[in-house]
Amino acid sequence: MSICATASRNLGEPLPGTAATARTWLLLEQPGPWGDRALTSSHLDPSLGRALEAAALGTGVRLALIRRPGRHADVDAGKPAQRRVYAAHILPGRAWLHTATTDAPRRLLDLDFAALGAGDPASFDTALLGGPHTGHPLAMVCTNGKRDRCCALLGRPLANELVASGVPGVWEVTHLGGHRFAPTVLVLPYGYAYGRAQAHAVKDVLHAAGEGRIVLEGCRGASAWERPGQAAELAVRRTAGEHRAEALSVLRTEGAAPNWRVTVAHTDGRRWRVLVREGASLPPRPESCGAALPGAPARMDVRAVLESASAAPTLPF
Repeated sequence: MSICATASRNLGEPLPGTAATARTWLLLEQPGPWGDRALTSSHLDPSLGRALEAAALGTGVRLALIRRPGRHADVDAGKPAQRRVYAAHILPGRAWLHTATTDAPRRLLDLDFAALGAGDPASFDTALLGGPHTGHPLAMVCTNGKRDRCCALLGRPLANELVASGVPGVWEVTHLGGHRFAPTVLVLPYGYAYGRAQAHAVKDVLHAAGEGRIVLEGCRGASAWERPGQAAELAVRRTAGEHRAEALSVLRTEGAAPNWRVTVAHTDGRRWRVLVREGASLPPRPESCGAALPGAPARMDVRAVLESASAAPTLPF
């Protein structure tokens, strides 16, 4: 029984403003089983996992392991094998997705993590002989049951169904945050996350991403922004009817919990001021299947969306 996801769905917990935050994703293929903290509890050398975590800390780079969908026997042949690696920077107007293969994961320690977080792929291409990804958009489906059983019970069937129906670019991923929204999916190159995903919806999302568009249904937000910015940007998209992936940017977020003022800009010069208020999702529910007690997870409620052609409008707070 998928406890936390079922409770979240039944209680109608909103999805916008719940995506993990990262301006750059670094994804390393690691076959076999994963533990709770996959970088140090898989067949990846745990010392390498710890070193990569330390290298990424504070740089804006979020690390995760990926693997092909299917069965994952608990075996380790001990032989070098080619691993797929992806790096994706997702700030609008500067987004890129690069890829490489390597039989020596330790080469990832040669990456300039600060530069990757700032949007420079040069060290990725140099250290790993990488280059731009030219294939279909990617769907990263969270399936790590050791992190939360909802991800395994709901995510693995989704990944398998997508592969069985011929959808390219599908991977399992270790952790996207928000177990209670399982199945959760991260779509690259634009970095929008989706929750409570179904196969037909993911196909629509991938088709749209291939055309440079964003599907709003089921969207948790763009991981480029902090949670108030995610909610604000999605609210502006709905208000303006804007689906082009790189049309909007979050310029700034002012204030502090529970009230934020978020400025969202369009590439055509328009701007919006958005009031976002943090609330609590009630009644209490399991925030994850491993949580000892029910909680009231934070939710991002958009209270006002005001377009401003010149002077900033006054928001009601």
